Amino acid sequence: MTPAPPAGPPRPATASPVLVLCTGNICRSPMAEALLRARLAVLRPGLAVSSAGLAAPLGRPADPLAVALLADRGLDLSVHRSRQVTPDLLAAAGLILVMETAQQRHLELLAPAARGRVHRLGAYGGFDVPDPYRQGRRAFEQALALIDRGLDDYQRAWWG
Repeated sequence: MTPAPPAGPPRPATASPVLVLCTGNICRSPMAEALLRARLAVLRPGLAVSSAGLAAPLGRPADPLAVALLADRGLDLSVHRSRQVTPDLLAAAGLILVMETAQQRHLELLAPAARGRVHRLGAYGGFDVPDPYRQGRRAFEQALALIDRGLDDYQRAWWG
């Protein structure tokens, strides 16, 4: 029997889209989006997953290290282009996953209507996913491992 994850955010009441956010939408959130989309294709077919950034440079491709790490898992990030989070994206999402506690606080101040739908990816494990931008392959591997861990927890709690 698979153990239940620790107490965390309440499960959403709807099957609304999932939005994954980080700062620039070129490292962490694209990796999390691709991994979550692949998981949910099996667990919850048709549930939309997208990503954006809180301070995204528009139209930039995913970081080459993120592309390479996901390619090793059979996932293609080569077509990803960064985008800025918008009020419409926030309004449409039933679940908004962020990488850091500070991002959650910032987003809840910026968009009070999103409160209750904004959750940290590491909420169950009590961790943030540090930004690997410009830090080399090891930092990307560590971020990806934490993203996997957070997604495992959400999968067991929400979609398992």
